[in-house]
Formats: sequence, structure tokens, C-alpha cells
Amino acid sequence: MSEVSITPWVPTTDIVATSNIAWLMEQTGIHSYEALHKWSVNNRDAYWATAIGRLGVRFSAPYESVLDTSNGVENAAWFTGSRLNIVESCFSAPSDSPAIIHQAEDGPLQTMTVGELAALSDQVAANLVRLGMERGSAIAILTPMTAESVAIYLGIIKAGCVVVGIADSFQPKEIASRIRLSNASAIFTQDVLIRGGKTLPLYDNVVQANGPRAIVLPAAGKLRVELRPGDVEWQSFLQDQGPFETVICDPESPTNILFSSGTTGDPKVIPWTHITPIKCAVDAHFHQNVHRGDVVAWPTNLGWMMGPWLIYGALMNQATIALYNGAPTGRGFGKFIEAAKVNVLGVIPSLVGTWRSTNCMEGLDWSSIHAISSTGECSRPEDMAWLMQFAGNCPIIEYCGGTELAGAYIGSVVTRPCIPGKFNTPILGLELVILDESGQPADQGELFLVPPSIGMSTRLLNRDHHEIYYEGTPTGPNGEKLRRHGDQMLKLPDGFWKAQGRADDTMNLGGIKVSSAEIEQALHSVPELKESAAIAVSISDGPSQLVIYAVKTPQCDKDDDELIKSMQKSIRTDLNPLFKIHDVVFVDALPRTASNKIMRRTLRDWYHSAT
Repeated sequence: MSEVSITPWVPTTDIVATSNIAWLMEQTGIHSYEALHKWSVNNRDAYWATAIGRLGVRFSAPYESVLDTSNGVENAAWFTGSRLNIVESCFSAPSDSPAIIHQAEDGPLQTMTVGELAALSDQVAANLVRLGMERGSAIAILTPMTAESVAIYLGIIKAGCVVVGIADSFQPKEIASRIRLSNASAIFTQDVLIRGGKTLPLYDNVVQANGPRAIVLPAAGKLRVELRPGDVEWQSFLQDQGPFETVICDPESPTNILFSSGTTGDPKVIPWTHITPIKCAVDAHFHQNVHRGDVVAWPTNLGWMMGPWLIYGALMNQATIALYNGAPTGRGFGKFIEAAKVNVLGVIPSLVGTWRSTNCMEGLDWSSIHAISSTGECSRPEDMAWLMQFAGNCPIIEYCGGTELAGAYIGSVVTRPCIPGKFNTPILGLELVILDESGQPADQGELFLVPPSIGMSTRLLNRDHHEIYYEGTPTGPNGEKLRRHGDQMLKLPDGFWKAQGRADDTMNLGGIKVSSAEIEQALHSVPELKESAAIAVSISDGPSQLVIYAVKTPQCDKDDDELIKSMQKSIRTDLNPLFKIHDVVFVDALPRTASNKIMRRTLRDWYHSAT
């Protein structure tokens, strides 16, 4: 790969003047970004009221107050007294305008209009009711990100039901755990998954997971599997034509159950409400600078928060979603970006590294892109600088947060210079502090959030929310209640911020959040291992890589290469085939604290010093 210089992107006068941030400054009469951010956290009710007015969020009954913290900032309530269904705010664009531009691998470019998406969502909702689904029923989606899956997602919520997002890369064990944790009563899935010419099972994984009644879509043409008794094919499911009267709900009613790994076996079960999506749409408006009529692409899945984020971030801004139903690692995806004339492109850093190393995008025209946003893991600056230049010198909007925030706490805006691998601002409406190991404010250390914010979770379905996020946290510099997030952050003297990985045992691998415990549990099935410890390390300031420290049993008769293959197979089979082992270090014993906890920080230090 050729060397790439890392230089700041500097906005032109025209970019600043036409940005959504400029509109907000005009509305508030504030003329510096620093002052604007300060206003947004000191006047949170005014900020969010202004934002929903800008987006035209639809309420069936008006709210009495924007923000109610009478039960404490931990339990903040937004838009109290109101009634709504957030799906209604996804169809404010003209019915003949494009809602989704989509393409399957080697297939033609297709368009679904806003009217067509609304009609299919109505049809899904009506047929769910026909099948006996009631308000609050949990219904899983295990499909690739397609036009149909967007309609299914919106139709479930329109019917007053709750989406359970399950990533299409998960194996039966993980599918079963998510069905169990959510108590899903039905599941939408696809017969198979076609990626890079390979056919992978989806429906069969549901069957192995003993999943609930399934509605099965064909990947192409006719179904390639035989269905269980009681399961139904997609076209047979679509009987009632609608229109369907949207079920109006309380703002705190759940719409989506998502999962975020912690440091124990089961993932955290995080419910989103009818208010949560406002965070997605507002972040997209002010930080990704999404405008009406823009085309937004983000390779993702409804099992991860960026899937719902993409739906709301585009549709609530009257923009178009661009979906490529295939592997985003090759030239086919790049040609789709060119043909769809994508304006805002979302990426994960490891994907960019693949594009750069394989040179698969050479000669393509990505000049329609006006912003690229990166999330999921720490960026490798050289790769992002290459992408910025390849796309015609557009800004890299770094974006870092989590499922439990429905978006980011730190990112960038196009009204300030952008540097690949760095953030140029905390997110509007959110305040953060960095504390050192003694709990004092510092420029480097563990990052804490100052609640409240729209999108910020207030409950978990399987854990004590207070214990996870608030118990034992220090107070802020001015006595503020602080919320634990788990990231390490460095504030640079030039006004930028740089992420420094996780402070706990959770890691991002290829944009997928997973706990060390989940990796280690998958390795329990390797009989030659006595114990193991999984850590994430950043190589050359780039995305996290999976490194495993392992202790062999005395009876182990496999050589190292054979044992590593067994470890990779266990992770692929029991957890996720996308998780690749970067390195295995065999040791006689793992370092432990006096209370017998594995000292993963020591392991990271060992690895960095050895490499």
C-alpha cells in the first residue's frame, strides 16, 4: 500500500453556511460552536424541542413537558403526557420520493418509494394482527438488511409490537439465547444468506435454535428449504392488504429489543422506546449532516444498533436508505455506491482497511459522497485518510457511542476541521468528563457521561440498570451524577479527542461488540485448553484485534497450529464466524488479582511490550 499523508479536512465557507449546524446557530442566535454545544447541554429541553421541531416528529397527543427529572437524572422521562408511534415520523417525505435504493449481488439497481414502503409496512402490521400478535408481542428479525426487512421492522412497530434484533451472522446458540432473553413469539428470517457466491444457512439456524414460529423470505426466487409445520412462506403471510391503523402508544412503550455484551455470559438486553429513535435522527441531522433528499448507505444489520439507526437517521430526515444485499468487502459494493449516488457513507475501519489493501475500488467514482462516518471500532488514521482522498476529499465523521445510547456521545461536525482517527466535538445535547484513576478531572483517563439525554437507556430487561451504569461512579467536577460508559479517552491540546479502547472487558471486533467472557466461554469446548483470556489489542493505532492468552492442559497432544485451528473453529461455531483470532500466546499461567480476577490490563501490557 502506498503511503498516505494525514492532513486535516477543512470546511469551505459554503459547506459551513449550508450545514444543519448553521441552521441551529441561526435559530439560537449563537455564533460559535463551543457556545452552541454548551447551550445544548445547559438547556437540554430547549435543544431537543428545537430538534424535533426541525425534523417534524409527529405526536398523536401533545407533550406536557420536554424533560422530567423529578425521579432523578437516572430516570429521566421525555415528552411526558404525549402519545405517538415513531413510525409515523418515518413517512413525512412525498409518497413518490425514493425511500430505499437497493441491489442484490449481481442484481439490478431497484427503488422502493415512500408510498410503497408505507404500504408494505401496513401489510406486515395487518398480517401480524391476523396471526394473533398483540400489542407488546416480541417478534424477532434474523435477515440481511433488505428493503423487505426495513418494511418488516417498521410494520412490527406500527402494530404496537416490539422488534427483537438478531444479527444474521449469529450461530444457533446465540440465536437461541436472544430468543430466550426476549421471549420472542415469532421470527422473520430468510431461507439462506448469499454472500460472495457462497450460500449460508439462516432458516436452518433458527430451526437448530428451536426458534418460534417463522415467516421465511426467499433469498432469491423460490424457497430453498423445507419449512417446519406452522412456519409460513413470506408471500403466503402477506394476505391482508391494509391500510392499517397505526397503534398509538405511550412514549416509554418499547419498540425494539437490542443486545449489548457486558462482562458476563448473557448480553445486556436493552429496550428502545418510541422516543429513542429521535436520538438517531437528530445525530444524523447535525453530526452526519444528513439533508432532505440525501442518499445514506451504511453496511449493517438489524441485529446491531446501526441498523435501526440507519432507518431512522435517513427516513426521519426525508433522506433515502441505500442497501446492498451482499458482501461490502468487494468491488460490487463500490459499484453500488457509485450507481446509487450515495451522499453519506457509513463504514467500520476494518472494512476500509480491506478496501485499501485489496485496491478493489480503483477507478470508481465516489464524488457524490459529501461525508463518510466511521463507527464500531477505533480507526486506523492512514486508512481513513486514504478513503477521504479516494472519495474526493470529503470529511471523516468519527462517531463513537453504543446501543444503550442509541447513537454517539462523541463525534464530529462538518463546521469544524476533521482529522481521520480523531473526534472534534462531544455530541450535541450530551456532556462528558474524563477522570484519572484518582477520580480527578484529566485530559486522559476513563470517560463518564453526564445524564440525561434522549436515547440514553434507563432500564435493562435482565440486569440492574443502576448497578451497571451508576453504582460506585464518582461525582463530576461540579457534583454532577455521572454515568459509566467504559471507554478510555484522550483529550488533545489541539481541541481534538482520541479514543483509547475500553476500560472494561468488552471489545469491538470488526464493529461487533463482544465480551471477553463470551469468547472464553466459546473456548471451553476445546478440551486441550485449561483456561484462556481474550483481550483486544490495537495494532499500529488501528482497529482492535483478538488476542488470546491460553494455558494448555497437561494432556494436550496437539501442536500449536492445530490447537489454534480448534480454537478458531469453536469461536466460529459457537459464537460468530466473523470473529477472527489475530494471535494466540500460550503461557503456563494467567496473571490474577488477589480475588482471582484475570488481570487483562497486564496481558495487554505484556502483548504490547512483546510486539
